[in-house]
Amino acid sequence: MSAHKPRQLAREPSDLDYAFDHLDELMEADGIDVLIASSKHNVRYLLGGYEFIFFSTMDAIGHSRYLPLFVYVRGSADNTAYIANKMESGEHAVHPFWVPEFKPVAWGSFDAMAAAIDHLQSIGITGKSIGIETGFLPMDAADALRSAFPDSSLFNATGTLERLRAVKTPREIRLLREATELISAALRETMNGSKEGDSKHEIVQRLRSEEAARGLQFEYCLIALGDSHNRAASNQIWRKGDVISLDSGGNLHGYIGDICRMGVLGTPDAELMDLLAEVEETQKAAFSMIGAGKTGAEMIAHATAIKDGLSNGKCTDFFVHGMGLITHEAPFLMTNHPVAYDGTDSEKPLQAGMILSVETTMLHPTRGFIKLEDTILVEDNGCEIFGSDGRDWTCSKP
Repeated sequence: MSAHKPRQLAREPSDLDYAFDHLDELMEADGIDVLIASSKHNVRYLLGGYEFIFFSTMDAIGHSRYLPLFVYVRGSADNTAYIANKMESGEHAVHPFWVPEFKPVAWGSFDAMAAAIDHLQSIGITGKSIGIETGFLPMDAADALRSAFPDSSLFNATGTLERLRAVKTPREIRLLREATELISAALRETMNGSKEGDSKHEIVQRLRSEEAARGLQFEYCLIALGDSHNRAASNQIWRKGDVISLDSGGNLHGYIGDICRMGVLGTPDAELMDLLAEVEETQKAAFSMIGAGKTGAEMIAHATAIKDGLSNGKCTDFFVHGMGLITHEAPFLMTNHPVAYDGTDSEKPLQAGMILSVETTMLHPTRGFIKLEDTILVEDNGCEIFGSDGRDWTCSKP
């Protein structure tokens, strides 16, 4: 089992996973002059992979919260600023950030925005359209920004940043591939290491340890046992003959793999073999329609048609979504199914370098929760399945 060292952070703009020209084009198309990113995942991306470890699991501090701000002026990368917590000066001393203006002056959200305002005013920004992440900007910070720039318009730049991240670089692809492979190995080891009488709580804790031992940050595990469709951790125990469904996300240096694998305590009977084969048939139908230039709508229609023609199609669901720094990101291919966003990219051609999560879920009335979920790389002439080991039944000894 290999140890994982922290990734090398960007020291120069040339080391980033995006180009300023591309960001400028996206901002211009959306009518945005100034960008203020405030979500931890986008700030991390724009900085080149850095996240302050002190606030990696909780944002609250004192009467307010940690609010990192990345400030970018279209066409003027030399004026880029990072507004940081005061303690981040030590991080900068050890590994300097690439941004020309590093300002470790904030403790809470209001003073972070005050520093961003000071920076923009110092470089003469007035009457410009300002792009913000509306879902990730506290009210006190947003009110301060509106008050400081009454002649400016605020726009939601969430979509701008989603499109910036949509096509992954080779480095990002390597991280997503490795994250998925490590999750796959952790899932198999967890199933093989669990036994009759183990509770869902105990199995989830085992998976958490297996992922951590492989250098992953454990994100979540949805677990179903037996004939139940409930995927919450509980005191329910694994019994001989029961199926187990483990759906887990693990984070490797900011990038998340998300897969689901199936196991059984004992040997799968003929019915279970047939049920998983139906799920796999739908997955393969989707894979056959993935490639650069094809659309998500075409793939979804084909996979859904195959699913609906199978014996258990009525109790089976098909879903696909983008993956990367977060578990649902561009391309957005399905509308409100089951997550409440619109499939704005369904009719647009897929591009090589996009990452998809393809999942088929059967809620069988007597055999339980049967699902496969795979992380997929879109390629010029098809696709690559990450972490493809263990897609059949993993058989654990009772």
